[in-house]
Amino acid sequence: MSQPVTPLTQPLDATVRPPGSKSITNRALLCAALAPGPSTLTGALFADDTRAMMGALSALGAEVAVSDGVVQVTGGALSAGTVDARQSGTTSRFILPAAALIAGRTVVDGTPQLRARPFGPVLDALRQAGAVVESSGFLPAAVTGPAAGGEVTVSGHISSQFLSGLLMAGPLMRDGLRVTLTSPLVSVPYVEMTKAVMAAFGVTVSDLSVEPGSYVPATYAIEPDASAASYFLGAAAVAGGRVTIDGLGTGSLQGDVAFADVLARMGASVIHAAGSITVESSGSLRGIDVDMADISDTAQTLAAVAVFADSPTRVRGIGFIRGKETDRVGAVVTELRRAGIDATEDDDGFTIRPGTPRPTRFAMYEDHRMAMSMALLGLRVPGIEIADPGCVAKTYPEYFADLAALGG
Repeated sequence: MSQPVTPLTQPLDATVRPPGSKSITNRALLCAALAPGPSTLTGALFADDTRAMMGALSALGAEVAVSDGVVQVTGGALSAGTVDARQSGTTSRFILPAAALIAGRTVVDGTPQLRARPFGPVLDALRQAGAVVESSGFLPAAVTGPAAGGEVTVSGHISSQFLSGLLMAGPLMRDGLRVTLTSPLVSVPYVEMTKAVMAAFGVTVSDLSVEPGSYVPATYAIEPDASAASYFLGAAAVAGGRVTIDGLGTGSLQGDVAFADVLARMGASVIHAAGSITVESSGSLRGIDVDMADISDTAQTLAAVAVFADSPTRVRGIGFIRGKETDRVGAVVTELRRAGIDATEDDDGFTIRPGTPRPTRFAMYEDHRMAMSMALLGLRVPGIEIADPGCVAKTYPEYFADLAALGG
C-alpha cells in the first residue's frame, strides 16, 4: 500500500496544532514513574514510541492509566522485569539507566531495527556506576542494579539520549551522578529539555551533575511536537502561503522550533509569538549553508524544502543521524536521486541542488521522518507517493490526514 499526495492548488492559509511532543512525553512519563505517588500528564502524544514507554514502565511496576487523553502515572520503586522497547530509541535509552536503579535483573529488547542501533556508551556508563551489564553494545541488554552512581563518562557525539537517560536516573542513585562527556555533545537542546522536565518533577541538574534525592509527583502539560511542526512550516515554504503552529511559542522547551529560523534564512517570513509560530512564504526560496547539529530531526524536512530553492543547500553537522532509524543522510540522497534531483552525501551531511522532482514512489526505510518529509514534495508536484505510510504511527499516526487538511 502507498499513500499518494495531492498537490495544492492555491497558497496555504492554515492553523495547525500538532500532537504532543514525543520527546517531552517520554521524559515526563519516566520522571512521573520515578516519583512516589500519582502524577497527571496532559497533552501527551499517543503513538508507537510513547506507548512503548508506557508499556515499559508498566512492565517495571509503575501504574499507567489513560482516560480522555489524560495520562495518570502512579510511580515509586520500580521492580525488575522484561521490557519490549519496540522501535523506540528514547524508550530504550531512557529505560536502561532506570533499570540500573532496580535490585534485580532487567532485560531490555526491541525490534530488529532497534537492535541495530548503538547502545555501548550508555551501557559502559552504567558499568562505571556499578551496575552489572550483559550486552555486546546492542540490544538485547540485561542490567542488574542497584547502581551506586558517582563519576561516569559518556560520549556525546552519537546521541544526546545517552546523557539524558543517565541524568534522569541519577538522583535515585546512592551517590548521585556526575557525568563527564568524552566527545562534543550533539542535539544540545534535548538535554536542556531533559533538565526542564526533571525540574518540573522536583530535581535540579547542575551542569551535568545530580545530587542524591527524589522526584515529586506533578501535574504536567506537554506542548505540541516541534519536530512534527516542521513539516507544516515546511509546507508553507514549499507551497507558498501561511501556516501558523498553535501551542508552540517563544517559551518552548524544544530546540526544533529553530527550524522556522532556518526557513527565514531561505527567504520566508517568520513570526514568533508567545503561543504560536507563523511562517509565510511566496514559494520563492534561496539555498543556504546551515549547521543542523542541534535540530537534526528537521534535516530531512529541510532536504524536501531545498529541492525548490533557487540555489544549492548544504546541510552540515548531522553525520550522527546515520545511526538513527535508518541512515538518514544516505536515505535522503538515494530517494531524491531516484526522483531526478541532484543530491550528494557529505561526511557530515548532504547537499541538495534544486530541480523538479519526477513522479516517484518513495521508499521509507521504516523511518517515520522519511515519510513525513518526502510527502512535502507532493504538495507542489504531481505523482508523488509514499510507500509504507503506516510508519508514521511511530510518532504521528494522523499525519497524512492533517497534511491533506491543509488544502481546505
